Amino acid sequence: MIKMETPLGAVEISHDYFANLVGHAASECFGVAGMIESTASQGLRYILRKEDTQDKGVKVRYGANGLVIDLHIAVTYGVNISAIVKSIVNKVSYTVEEATGFQVAKVNVFVDDMKQ
Repeated sequence: MIKMETPLGAVEISHDYFANLVGHAASECFGVAGMIESTASQGLRYILRKEDTQDKGVKVRYGANGLVIDLHIAVTYGVNISAIVKSIVNKVSYTVEEATGFQVAKVNVFVDDMKQ
């Protein structure tokens, strides 16, 4: 759970919600061919279920200045990787801040694969 204190009380949001929100936002960006498993548990879960989940390739943690989001993606061959990464950072930051009100401190995008 990620917890934020406000003058009106505490707000708690689960890691699964954040991972699904971030995964969906990143997958919608142009040039993203898919998400890549970032941990062994995500890889094992994918093997057992044989289906993609929205939290695949997403890790969210709460730091001192706000949320820190790590994304592991595959990009489409022939597109500008720098432009894709900037687009993902902007879209994910905006989506999370609008949906939850939590400040996003940093979005780290790791390009792990390239697909045709």
